Amino acid sequence: MSYDTLISLIGQFGYAALFLALWFGIIGLPIPDEVIVMTGGSVTSNGVLHMVPAFIVTYLGVISGLSLGYVLGRLLGATVLDKLRRKKKMDKYLVFSEKLILKYGSFSLCIGYFFPVIRHVLPYLMGLNKMSFRRYALLSYTTGLVWTTIFFILGRSVGSHVEEIGHLLYRDGIWVLSALFVALVLYHIIRDRI
Repeated sequence: MSYDTLISLIGQFGYAALFLALWFGIIGLPIPDEVIVMTGGSVTSNGVLHMVPAFIVTYLGVISGLSLGYVLGRLLGATVLDKLRRKKKMDKYLVFSEKLILKYGSFSLCIGYFFPVIRHVLPYLMGLNKMSFRRYALLSYTTGLVWTTIFFILGRSVGSHVEEIGHLLYRDGIWVLSALFVALVLYHIIRDRI
């Protein structure tokens, strides 16, 4: 699915398309979650969807996808992990995720949200390691709310440039996000003083 297809689906099916794109993101849709969430924000700035319902649906899509990952890890356990390990591309993400868990424990969920692919691997591993769903939901849903808010607002701010910025974020992750955040803060400070 391309960005243009996503925009078309949102135009046709509205909130449902936004939710499903994020829910199925756990199985590796070719559009990064950052782009989908920013698109949700973007389509509210041009009036295709209303902001509050779009934000709620976007957030529910994010946490539903990550909950699915947790449940699959919990129910299918090592089977999922073995399948992931067989994919050459996934090995580096598994190793990074396992290192995060060893170093930060359950708080790796909070850190991992800001790294593409890692945010999808960690729920599997947390389910596999039998973390209680209550603790998982507390950490994951809270961080998911922050993450969704950041990217949704960013999408509203950048409008039609969502695809380019999203792919840049996907590739360079947290560094680009930090630079964009600083740039946005500086922009608002300078704009208010002029």
